[in-house]
Amino acid sequence: MALKIAIIGYGEVGQIFAAGFVAAGDTQVSTYDILFGKPVAEARIARAGEIGVRIARDHADAAEGADIVISAVTADQARHVARGAAEYLKPGQVFFDINSASPNTKIESAAMVEASGADFVEGAVMATVPGRDLKVPILGGGARAARVAEMLNPLGMNIKPVSEQTGRASAMKLCRSIIIKGLEAMLIQCRESAVHWDVEEEVFASLSNSYPGMDWKKLAERMRGRVSLHGVRRSAEMREAAEMTGALGLGDSLCHGIADVQAAFAGK
Repeated sequence: MALKIAIIGYGEVGQIFAAGFVAAGDTQVSTYDILFGKPVAEARIARAGEIGVRIARDHADAAEGADIVISAVTADQARHVARGAAEYLKPGQVFFDINSASPNTKIESAAMVEASGADFVEGAVMATVPGRDLKVPILGGGARAARVAEMLNPLGMNIKPVSEQTGRASAMKLCRSIIIKGLEAMLIQCRESAVHWDVEEEVFASLSNSYPGMDWKKLAERMRGRVSLHGVRRSAEMREAAEMTGALGLGDSLCHGIADVQAAFAGK
């Protein structure tokens, strides 16, 4: 029997995953996005129809009869989508939350989803999806994480179950993100300031002396491009990291500051 997959959120990631599942064969894919019905979504709806992805009327219609429901929305909407899913999911279905949300958000979402009798699995996406597509590394968490990997990895996904405890996979991702996104933010502000004062060569030469083996100038340029393309999403992710560190009593100012820089340079 064909595996039935529903994707809630048909943005960049949702579209890439849907196309990959269809290409893998022996799958039925349905999707819903809050933007459906608005002009901005017309092109993506047309492309979905061309490759055989069913456009649903709403979340519940997309999930009807699905084996796995993938939540691929923005981080700030993850809890809201899980709350809605709890009203229409049925026992035997799996809700696979791949959003870059905080561990506490995933734990709260799991509680809501599991109250419906469905299973909750968290996914922590550990790299940029475009270019890697379905093969992007994902850490899986939850009691059914291994089962989801067994179902989706044969289609081309790269899910690695790391814990049966919800929250740990997301913690692994966000702790790493503090360094990666923080380094991006620091290098961008460093480079922009150095260029303004015409001290770029001296600054990067000094950094290379302190930390040999790294091409700091090249790294700054590459990170600038990544933030330009993905800064909005990275900013939302760092707001979730701020929620994590704040809940631990570590304060949230660092992560919010990183988020502000990411957002400020997005699209530039």
